[in-house]
Amino acid sequence: MISISNPIYPKSMKSYSLQEINDILKGVIIGTTTQKITAPEQLESAKETEISIIGNKKYEKFWTSSKACVAIVNEDISIEPGENRAFIKVKNADLAMSEVLSLFAPPSPLFTVDIHPTAVVDTTASIGIGVKIGAGCYIGPRVKLGDNVTIYPNVTILDECTIGKNTVIWSGAVIRERCHLGNHCIIHPNATIGADGFGFRPDPERGLVKIPQIGNVVIGNSVEIGANTCVDRGKFSSTILGDGCKIDNLVQIGHNSKLGRFCIMAGNSGLAGSVTLGNGVIIGGSASIKDHTTIGDGATVGAGSGVTCDIPAGKVMLGYPAVEAREALKQWAILKRLVRDSSK
Repeated sequence: MISISNPIYPKSMKSYSLQEINDILKGVIIGTTTQKITAPEQLESAKETEISIIGNKKYEKFWTSSKACVAIVNEDISIEPGENRAFIKVKNADLAMSEVLSLFAPPSPLFTVDIHPTAVVDTTASIGIGVKIGAGCYIGPRVKLGDNVTIYPNVTILDECTIGKNTVIWSGAVIRERCHLGNHCIIHPNATIGADGFGFRPDPERGLVKIPQIGNVVIGNSVEIGANTCVDRGKFSSTILGDGCKIDNLVQIGHNSKLGRFCIMAGNSGLAGSVTLGNGVIIGGSASIKDHTTIGDGATVGAGSGVTCDIPAGKVMLGYPAVEAREALKQWAILKRLVRDSSK
């Protein structure tokens, strides 16, 4: 029986020496170990044959109690590894650990055939070289799938969509008609691309009248969209996500919004309709952005904040309604002092 206190995780059968790992990371080795490295793991859970990370100086205190034989560390590390243990010192420990995780990553789910016999593929669809389509998928009329696209079971791609090469679409995702995805994208389970935008107008005779949403969604290259996220189609033209955007799970992107390159949206955040994000904008978890607002390049909106007006480039905003972070912290300090003084 598997207990919660002692769970069993699948581990790779691979193993590497300290030097073999460092040949990939090109760091500086401090100390030595005779152990073969069999897996990466968190500091507190690592075993004697596993490699971990100290990505921040505040975690140095946990090294002595950890059993890990090797840790990837930043250049400002201030402790020694100890007997039969080693550090690999690098410029960015988090990026280095991502390479180690890739090294030990298990293979992707197996396809026994390129196109499963239960998949429905319209005769007018164009299927590129090396495409894999799982069980129960539907590929509609005039869909174009680029080379090496992977579509896991029970995905729906409706009429006239295009999917760029090397894109991966996980189970349950729905790509609505006339939407376009770039190359090297990842769409996680149950995401919906191209749902109708939320558009209704009151009418004294008919109640709430649905406004037709006749646009589409255009997604650039190397975009990742999390599970259960929805990107609504445009009312008139296109909802656009620029190259390199990373969208977390459970995110809502409203109709006709336009995201620049390399934007990040954390879980449960949302854009109302016609929001414009510049390049490199970061939206924290559960933040909400009012319709028809513009957020400039490199701006950050803190978790749980509510944006009701435009934000200039480079600003950091917090609170509800969101104000500049320094001002928000000042307001919170004043409120805390008022509460404390009132209780005296």
